[in-house]
Amino acid sequence: MAKLILTSENQIHRLNTVFNTVENLRGLPLDQLTKRINPNAWSVLEVIIHLNIAYGHYHQKFDEILPNLPNIDNEQTKFKCRTWQKFVIEGQRPKNNVRKWKMKTLKRFEPIIDMKKVNELKVNEVFDKFFELYGHLKNSILTSRTKDVSKTKLPSAIGPVVNFYLPESFEFLLCHLERHMVQISEILDELEK
Repeated sequence: MAKLILTSENQIHRLNTVFNTVENLRGLPLDQLTKRINPNAWSVLEVIIHLNIAYGHYHQKFDEILPNLPNIDNEQTKFKCRTWQKFVIEGQRPKNNVRKWKMKTLKRFEPIIDMKKVNELKVNEVFDKFFELYGHLKNSILTSRTKDVSKTKLPSAIGPVVNFYLPESFEFLLCHLERHMVQISEILDELEK
């Protein structure tokens, strides 16, 4: 099995790409953001809400862990992902702009919103929250570069069966973001038909 080598430069680059995509989504008309392609599917706005909820698990953990990690003299440039964690991460990662398989979302991560009450103000709040949360992710990645990230593991949002070192958790979150960017693209493609 090939190794998965993680770098903060790659992670920041991919996160910036997602930021650009989401900023473009923000400019879409309200009906495009809130329309579902079928009753069981999420709208674009619901996907963004889900992403906001999903990051909530990590936000506090990063704030607790990062300040307590020992500093290192040289910036950390590479981190080798462990086998089980790589398997979990790769399950999230889209391949060739296609999601491998659809996954059932845990109830606690489902977006709950009354679409009849959504207005431009609510949409802006959702997008502002996204950029606040994932700006925090970007800062966490940057801060981790001068820390010994091999000292502490944290449980993943999917449960204690998967524990991540920080670079692995960053990669998992990025793959999750990229997966949902593909989902949003699929939604928008269907709405254009």
